Order: sequence, then C-alpha cells, then structure tokens
Amino acid sequence: MPDPAILAVADLHKSFGRNGSGTKVIDGLSFALRRGECYGLLGPNGAGKTTTLRLCLGLTAPDSGSITLVDHAIPAHAREARARVGVVPQGDNLDPDFTVEENLLVFGRYFGIPDKTIQARIPFLLEFANLTNKKDAQIGELSGGMRRRLTLARALVNDPDLIFMDEPTTGLDPQARHMIWERLKALLARGKTIFLTTHFMDEAERLCDRLAVMDYGRLIAEGSPRELIAQHIESQVLEVYGDGAAAWGAQQGRAQATRYEVSGETIFCYTDDAQPLLHGLAHTSNVRYVHRPANLEDVFLKLTGREMRD
Repeated sequence: MPDPAILAVADLHKSFGRNGSGTKVIDGLSFALRRGECYGLLGPNGAGKTTTLRLCLGLTAPDSGSITLVDHAIPAHAREARARVGVVPQGDNLDPDFTVEENLLVFGRYFGIPDKTIQARIPFLLEFANLTNKKDAQIGELSGGMRRRLTLARALVNDPDLIFMDEPTTGLDPQARHMIWERLKALLARGKTIFLTTHFMDEAERLCDRLAVMDYGRLIAEGSPRELIAQHIESQVLEVYGDGAAAWGAQQGRAQATRYEVSGETIFCYTDDAQPLLHGLAHTSNVRYVHRPANLEDVFLKLTGREMRD
C-alpha cells in the first residue's frame, strides 16, 4: 500500500466575518502532499494561499472540512503535529537580541529539545545555511540573503518531516535566490517534504514536483509543471511589440494565432505552429518580437487573468 499523505486537506471551507457569514476565503479546497515531494501552491494576491497555510498548521480553525497533518487531525492535535513540522514565514522574524547561533538554540527550546541535542545539530545547520563563520554575528549584521538562510536553518532545528515555506525568496537578489534553491533541493534529496507558496513561476517550475493553482479560494488546476503547460496552454508564444505591432496584430496576428492577447504595448500570440506568424513578422517593419516556448507563467496568467489584484 502507498504511504498515507503527509498532509491531506478535504473539502475545506473558511469564511471571515460575523458567525462565519462574511467573505468566503476558502471554498471547498482539497489536495494532498506525497512524502518526499515539493508541492507548490500558486495563486494571485487574495487567492487564499496564506489562509490555507494557517489552516493546515492549526493556527486558524476551518468552518468545515478535514485536515490531517503528519498523521494528526487538525486543529484538534495541531500542537503534536507542529512538533514534526518546520515553518519558513514570509518575513524574517529572527530575534535581533540574539546571535545567529543563539537564535537556533533558543528556537529549539520551544520544541522541548534538550540544549545538548540542539548544540549537536547547530554545526550542521550553520553549514547548511553557509553561515558557519557568522555564528557569533548579531542579526543586524546579516544581509537579507543571510537572514533568509538562517530562517530556513531555524525551521530545521527540530528535524521536521514537512517544511512549510511561504514565499521563501521574496526580496532576495538572484544570487541569494539560487543559493536558497540549492538548499531546498538538498532537503528534498534527504527525503524531506516541502509545501511551497511563491509568486515566482521560474521558482515553482524549477523546484516543484506538483503544483496547485488556486483562485478565490478554489483549486482550479493541479499537476506537474509540464502537465499544466501541456494541458492548459499552446506550446509556443510570440511576444510582439513596437510601433507597428498594433497594425500587424489587427491584420495578421489575430487571424493566425490560436489565442491572441494584448497587455499594455505587447501582443501575445499563442500557437502550436509559429511559422506563419514568424513569416509575417519577417516582412513587417517597426516591430520587435520574442519567440519562446510556453511556460508556467503563461498558464498562470491564462487561469487567473492579467489584471492586477490588491
């Protein structure tokens, strides 16, 4: 028999407001995480991602539905479940009064782990975060990337089975993002399970075994990155812009593309055969274009729209 899901959510509902009759934030959400995978949760602002994480951790009670986290019913046994879980929040909530090493030691005490056990783990955690030479540094002395890596290391102090990561690389420069990605891949190689929310489609495509796209509290698509691209989008994209783009689009692009969208000054032509479009562009002046394979961002924008969300 296959192993039971490390996290299983079934028909989850949550509304905020008086007596739960206000705004519906989660509307019949169901999904499950397999042990050892990286599962991504994608959605625009306000889709319900952070509320979903809070429900899964037992920090918010659902109106209805069921949650099982590392074999414990949530929220009834959330405390026991969280002992086997690590959390990397959106913001770094490190304690500025402690050094790097002290942040790890004090956080481990919250789990009731003996100091001797934590101290034995700290060298590995510091090496994992590439912070061994910063163990005595104050938090204010660290760069944003260092603080993010320390927050990740802190989430591992209890040797968790499952790690929740809420937008772990937001605000980091490319070098820091790539280092975090390498650390996450190392965790997966060690058999850990990761539940990731992110707004970076390249991050989701690179790290996640499976993805769920949610909007307005509902799950609207699920699968591997390649499956989602194959199921929901044409294989090729042409992005056309320049002074002559509007005229070309009206005369040729709209007629020849399988799907045609305009966003700002850019025309997006989606197709499985780009040759007719490329031929027309080669004979059109005052246009520039990019021809590329479809990616996860194209899927995301098709499913959730291009309009801004507050």
